[in-house]
This record gives sequence, C-alpha cells and structure tokens, in this order.
Amino acid sequence: MVGSKARHWLQLLRLSVPCCLTTCLEWWCWEILVLLTGRLPDARRMVEVIAVVLNFDYILYSVMLSLATCASVRVSNELGAGRAQAARNSAYVSLGLSILSGLVGALATVGARGRWGSLFSHDVQVVGGVRKMMVLMALVEVVNFPLAVCGGIVRGTATPLIGMYATVGGFYLVALPLGAALAFKVKLALGGLLLGFLAGATISAAVLVVFVAFKNWDEEAKRAEKLAGLSVEGGEVHIGRELVGGEQLSI
Repeated sequence: MVGSKARHWLQLLRLSVPCCLTTCLEWWCWEILVLLTGRLPDARRMVEVIAVVLNFDYILYSVMLSLATCASVRVSNELGAGRAQAARNSAYVSLGLSILSGLVGALATVGARGRWGSLFSHDVQVVGGVRKMMVLMALVEVVNFPLAVCGGIVRGTATPLIGMYATVGGFYLVALPLGAALAFKVKLALGGLLLGFLAGATISAAVLVVFVAFKNWDEEAKRAEKLAGLSVEGGEVHIGRELVGGEQLSI
C-alpha cells in the first residue's frame, strides 16, 4: 500500500514539477531583466520605465494564462476520452485564438502607451520612456500569447518537459545573453534587453508550435490511456489497482 502511494506521488511529481518550473523559470527571467535594467545608465528612470511597462504586461498575462489553462484542460480531457481528432482540433483552435489574442493584446499595448505611463509617474522622461518601450513590448505580446497557449497544450499532452526545455533554451540561452549584449555592448539600453527577450520568446514559441504541429494525436490518445492506467481484465475495467466497473469501458 505504501509503495503504491509512493509510486502515485512520484507520477504526480514527474508531471507537476516541470510544469511549475516552466512557469517559474520564465517569470524569473523577467525578474532578471529588471535586475539588468538596474545596471543601465540612468538606472533609476529605466527601472521605473520597465516596471510600468511590465504592469501592463501582467494584465495581459492573466488573459493568456486563462487561455493556456483552458487549452490544457480541453486537450487533456479529449485525449483521456480517446478522441484524438477532437484533441487535435482543440489544440489548433486554441493556437488560433492565441494568435488573435496576441494581436489584440499588441494593439491594446500600443493604444495604451500614450496614457499608461502618466498613471504611474509625472516624470516626463519616464512617461516618454514608457511610450517608446511599450511599442517593443507590443511585439513581445504577439509572441507571448501563442507561447503561453502552446505551453498549455504541451501540458495537456503530459509532456511538460518539452515546455521547460523550450523555456530554458529560448529565455536563458538566447533572450538573456542576446539582450545583455544589445543593451550593454551595442548600447541599445532597455530597448536592447526587450529585443533580446523578443528573440528568445519567438524561438521558444516556434519550438512549441512545431512540436504541436507534428504531434501524432492518435498515439497521444493511446499514451493517455496508458498513463491513466486503464486496463481491461476479465471483462472488468481497472484504473491502476482500483476497480471501476464490471463492464468494459468504451473510450
């Protein structure tokens, strides 16, 4: 009994830890961006600018996180029910909605840039910096939405390590080094940091989109059945070690 419970806990941790790390690693990367901003010339104003810009991004993040969660639940439910085609359609519709939402989010960012900075500061230079940086941030939002939703789809297929690898590769191997080089070597300052993050997010999103596009959904449905522990023995259906019913389950 103890061994069975421990095994189930390990199965849960193998799924949940990469999901948690993916979100944390991406969030921490943006926090590192703020720390790097503190090393720029006129650091006080630059930190104010990026803080105000990211406040708007956090609002949009709640939307993209909701879409990602919906995609994850829908895809996983369809796979668990053995409906591979429905899971595929759900993934593609979610991806399409994320692209549309990214464009809307970008337009909202550009539209708000004229007044958003003045809500937080009366410093003319800070407000002007926010106005400029929100244009770059709008481009990042175009990529952020598909990236978040693709991450949700990947979680729904119980392959969270793919999302974690994409995050590490895109943000830590591309975004941070490239952003730092553009900011400090090329002297693009905060704009350089955001350009680096745009490149990193684009690479992460591209990796996940390719992964979703070339996924064998029939195989994923079979894999979901196996991961759920469904088995038929003597006409009785079991989930793991627990009896579910006396008739064969049709999925």
